[in-house]
Amino acid sequence: MDEALLRGLTPSVLTVLVRRGADFAAAEDAMQDALVEALRVWPTDPPRDPKGWLVTVAWRKFLDATRADTARRRREDRVEEEPAPGPTPAVDDTLQLYFLCAHPSLTPASAVALTLRAVGGLTTRQIARAYLVPEATMAQRISRAKRTVSGVRFDRPGDVATVLRVLYLVFNEGYSGDVDLAAEAIRLTRRLATAVDHPEVAGLLALMLLHHARRAARTASDGSLVPLAEQDRGRWDTAAIAEGVGILQAALARDRLGEFQAQAAIAALHADAPTAEETDWPQIVEWYDELARLTDSPVVRLNRAVAVGEADGPRAGLASLAALDPSLPRYTAVAAYLNERDGDLATAARLYAEAAHKAPDLAERDHLTRQAARLNARRRR
Repeated sequence: MDEALLRGLTPSVLTVLVRRGADFAAAEDAMQDALVEALRVWPTDPPRDPKGWLVTVAWRKFLDATRADTARRRREDRVEEEPAPGPTPAVDDTLQLYFLCAHPSLTPASAVALTLRAVGGLTTRQIARAYLVPEATMAQRISRAKRTVSGVRFDRPGDVATVLRVLYLVFNEGYSGDVDLAAEAIRLTRRLATAVDHPEVAGLLALMLLHHARRAARTASDGSLVPLAEQDRGRWDTAAIAEGVGILQAALARDRLGEFQAQAAIAALHADAPTAEETDWPQIVEWYDELARLTDSPVVRLNRAVAVGEADGPRAGLASLAALDPSLPRYTAVAAYLNERDGDLATAARLYAEAAHKAPDLAERDHLTRQAARLNARRRR
């Protein structure tokens, strides 16, 4: 059973149902019923036209459900006109599903879940495991999201920026459970890039590839975090880096700079350095200046302070940091790092310990705790 094929066909079949008049929630339910039927039938009787088979079965499932709903008897005249089975149009409306699933009326969490279900073709159980929540909780979240967008029609262009933000959220979830969300986000962004010609789509794809290329080197054998400067660059995926850089260069050549292109440019400079010491920090600072201009994000300015500390020395980095709000996430960890670079080990150790208490996850907390312990041990020598 080719699960990848089923997942790849899901969005295009779903859009066929919607074009034929099914509302989104009913079409998605019918699509899931058809997938269950495919899992039962295909191993012994594979169809010659998988997409056409799914469309036919899903449409019949939709009709069955509609006929059984007495509240919708008004629609019997329409649903009786079942199109004859046969080849389906080679039209890919996946882009419309991206826009629908990233509808502004949805919360980010609901938009991500609906995108993984409708566009990614994942089951509710797979999504729940990836997010470490009960399946019933995820089912409720997806059901609410489907009800929210059921009345939305495909009559206006969608917001590419919102779609990209949802895909970026999926990517940042990384890996948990039996679904690699980072790889899934890359797959979905590739599909989006084939459907829409937009430099920021290319920028996001390049950014994902460049970050994902370093994945194998990010953790040690015991699961502990490995900072970028200490990573074994021989474990980086050079093919993914080359692809990401190529995509980024083509996007930048169009002279329509956006935040994902700027982030990808920073990631490319890190990937291009043979060693941490050879990193082109002055150019990274320039890209952070561009990114700050585009986003006016305090988190970007926090990261810029680190880059300034590397390019112009820790005192310059601390001066940049002093202009920011100390309540920013990871502010204390950055202050600890810059103070250590400046030779103030006592202050750095105290700040590392303080940052550990504020860490958002166990791996980061353990890393910061070890940093504090390391400096305290050095001070006692």
